[in-house]
Amino acid sequence: MKRILVVEDEDVIRDFVVINLRRGGYEVVDVATGEAALEAFDEAGGDFDIALLDVMMPGIDGFEVCKEIRKRSGSVGIIMLSAKTQEMDKVSGLMLGADDYVAKPFSPTELVARVDAVYRRVSMARASTDPGEQIVSGKFVLGLKSRTLTKDSIAVDLTQMEFQIMEYFMRNQGAALERTEILKHVWGENYFGDDKIVDVNIRRLRMKIEDDPSSPRHILTVWGRGYKWVD
Repeated sequence: MKRILVVEDEDVIRDFVVINLRRGGYEVVDVATGEAALEAFDEAGGDFDIALLDVMMPGIDGFEVCKEIRKRSGSVGIIMLSAKTQEMDKVSGLMLGADDYVAKPFSPTELVARVDAVYRRVSMARASTDPGEQIVSGKFVLGLKSRTLTKDSIAVDLTQMEFQIMEYFMRNQGAALERTEILKHVWGENYFGDDKIVDVNIRRLRMKIEDDPSSPRHILTVWGRGYKWVD
């Protein structure tokens, strides 16, 4: 069963979201506060495929919930939900580990489609591959079964989106990949958002794998095109 944690402090919006997600085949656990969200997540042992988090809530806000959930799990899909559309709000959520950002107001069709897209990516990332299959690139080793990355034998914590970007890079070492190519490969052909989500995830990856993120040696910018990976 597809399980989703919905965190929204406005009852009318939460009920609307819950009804449409249930119609879409999801088992929904819904709460009204960030504190209740973390409690529900921990009580379930993190057994959720997706967390849908409202940003603006009294007490612990959605950004903090995102940060805490991401500490607990790199595999759960996280979608931020907010009336705020400023670029900085989107970047803040994505830098904390969110996979997508949906702005209010939204249609039921758009919301369920965005949730379905994240669910498909999470499911694919959890699918088994050859237990011994790895991709090695210099000091980096990507384990396709374990969904892990090591640098100099030291584990690097990645979200599922970051892992998929790294897999795409390492399977295409030295090739200049356009943002739209990365977006389609990782987020899917029918992704509703824009390609800036790629740039934010690249920033996040550089902070995790580069010795000096401000002067990257592995994930290089190809001006006017996108990015490429070198070991």
